[in-house]
Amino acid sequence: MHHHWTAHVVSPRLATPAEGPRPAALLRGEFTARAPVRSARLLVTALGVYELELNGAPVGDHVLAPGWTSYRHRHRYQSFDVTSVVREGRNAWGAHLADGWYRGLLGFNGGTRDIYGERTGLLAELLIAYTDGTAETVTTGEDWRWRPGPVLATGLYEGEEYDARREQAGFSEAGFDDSAWQPVDLLDFDTAVLFPADSPPVRRTEHVAPVAVTTSPTGRTVLDFGQNLVGRLRIRPRGAAGDTITLRHAEVLQDGDLCTRPLRHATATDRYVLRGDPAGEEWEPRFTFHGFRYADVEGWPGDLDPADVTAVVVHSDLRRTGWFSCSDASLNRLHENVVWGMRGNFVDVPTDCPQRDERLGWTGDVQVFAPTAAFLYDVRDFLRSWLRDLAADQSIDEHRVPPVFSPDIPVITPVPIPPGNPPMAGWCDAAVIVPWVLYERYGDTGVLRAQYPSMRAWVDAVDRIAGPGRVWGEGFQFGDWLDPTAPADDPGRAMTSSALVATAYFAHAARLLARTAEVLDDKAEATRRHALADAVRDAFRARFHTGGGLLSEDTQTAYALALCFRLLDDEAERAAAGRRLADLVAEGGHRIGTGFLGTPLVCDALTDTGHVDTAYRLLTQRACPSWLYQVDMGATTVWERWDSMLPDGSVNPGEMTSFNHYALGAVADWMHRTVAGLAPVEPGYRRLRIRPRPGGGITWARAEHDSPYGRVETSWRVEGESLHLDLLVPPHVTALVDLPGAEHKEVGPGRHAFITPSPVAAR
Repeated sequence: MHHHWTAHVVSPRLATPAEGPRPAALLRGEFTARAPVRSARLLVTALGVYELELNGAPVGDHVLAPGWTSYRHRHRYQSFDVTSVVREGRNAWGAHLADGWYRGLLGFNGGTRDIYGERTGLLAELLIAYTDGTAETVTTGEDWRWRPGPVLATGLYEGEEYDARREQAGFSEAGFDDSAWQPVDLLDFDTAVLFPADSPPVRRTEHVAPVAVTTSPTGRTVLDFGQNLVGRLRIRPRGAAGDTITLRHAEVLQDGDLCTRPLRHATATDRYVLRGDPAGEEWEPRFTFHGFRYADVEGWPGDLDPADVTAVVVHSDLRRTGWFSCSDASLNRLHENVVWGMRGNFVDVPTDCPQRDERLGWTGDVQVFAPTAAFLYDVRDFLRSWLRDLAADQSIDEHRVPPVFSPDIPVITPVPIPPGNPPMAGWCDAAVIVPWVLYERYGDTGVLRAQYPSMRAWVDAVDRIAGPGRVWGEGFQFGDWLDPTAPADDPGRAMTSSALVATAYFAHAARLLARTAEVLDDKAEATRRHALADAVRDAFRARFHTGGGLLSEDTQTAYALALCFRLLDDEAERAAAGRRLADLVAEGGHRIGTGFLGTPLVCDALTDTGHVDTAYRLLTQRACPSWLYQVDMGATTVWERWDSMLPDGSVNPGEMTSFNHYALGAVADWMHRTVAGLAPVEPGYRRLRIRPRPGGGITWARAEHDSPYGRVETSWRVEGESLHLDLLVPPHVTALVDLPGAEHKEVGPGRHAFITPSPVAAR
């Protein structure tokens, strides 16, 4: 139900510097509750980011609220029960208000400010029900006042500067003297774009203590938290008023000092000026976050006790639903890296990276990672909300092309992308693929229904671009981005042509749209879209298939796409293509030969054509480029480039080098389905396929997943000549058990145990 707002947006008239991060404001108001309070509910949002207090107590535990959406179409508000805080008589409320995504610096190559507006503001309503049966609504309005606060400057990329001497103790309590404060301005704002929060908020989810404190070769104090994480530091110093502590953040060290070059223009520096409290002080920035494993500390008064600095991990507070482990410690670390990479990049929107001047909702990254994400965490509401933004951004494009990141913002690009909103295969396809993944993993037909117009519009757009020939992808495409042969300064130069990648994705998107139409019982559309998918497959074959299952482009990505998107029909062709793919992987020394779009598919393409051992050799490879090369180099998250760090320990010279991207971690989904053997056959895990395929010297593996029907557990181990499988099937679910060399069995709910001759004797 749409809430009818009566409040006004109150805005500080804060002097804002043209360059650099801007200050945050304090705002406050008072009101009187005329009788005993039965219930009180607070609705609040901001143009910017806010933290609210009521009678001196913080409201909620959200970080960077209200989060980032496509504000012009969808602007989120939060709702809090504050019954226990509002009291009869005088009350006060106050807020900290900063730029955040709304008007802070966003994007790369210098970035853009004031994207959504030039003024910050707060909008809040307090709905009070009294015990006498009457009700009252108290709102932000012209009686509110403001002043500059202790946050002298803050930005998501830049960091935060805080002067504790400027704190206004008690500003959110009744009776506070605000006579020196300024009146607020009221801003015009269309409340029709407001909607109640529909996804989990960002919260502080973990505290990490430093594992080491070192003095760098240049004499700086460097803290190592042992894990590349996303959040900020909480410090507890004791010193004199005016003492200033500077905190800088980075993901890696080079020659013992912070390597900040990969951050590009993001300065990621926090400063705290002490107020001089003899009992000690505690501070954590409010309105910024950093991606870091290391921090250097300058100006700490006295000796630094590592116990006085804690890293506070911050991300969307999603419920963990999936776990994996096996006998290979390196693969467990790889899996843990994938989990940490997801945590660091699910900060209200699914971002590419969390540290440099970017942190945008790139569509290609989440398209390939969505299956992994949906196993590890409950991302149903999170991704549904993001898809609504994607569709809103898409709806204003004249050709109905989804943006390459959402929320969509103007950027100055370093690559020669055509102007406007260019159609990008594999990226824009998120509009079709991500809803389908949510349907597969959660049995959610609602998301298909909601996204159906967006899905159709994208396939229609490609159909227009490709024309009657059905082949497209000429001109600039991201394509198989960061293929390992791509030079440091040209990440899009790949072994596989953009036309092959784009046409394969066109066939895949058309097929998924046809299947969506079937689910939604739109029979005419289903028939039409299956015919389109068939036509694109035929065009793909005519252009790229040279006969006998072989392709004109002899690359791992070409074969992975053709096999996984079922563009080669006949079994003999599929078998030949699988053999050629296995040969290519072997010829490459079982090192990675794929980029962003080929990597998530290559192990499945091998497994599906009977080359599971080759897939394992690829997974367990340690030479660069490989997944375990990163692990061996000390990675604790998944990197953007296969060689973000070079074998000599130096950082890749490319200007685009992140140590926390989840795209290449999409292999974890194959680990869940093939190493552990846990996969859904029917939407929402109503039917399971338990099909472990042991290999790679692994002697045991296990996975657990909290499916919509309850907990699924599977674990297998090799003992001597036998393979033992233990399985827990939740209520109302059937499982198809497919063990190597054994007959398929179907079982119902409960615990089951199986023993079969082992395909691999324990090594």
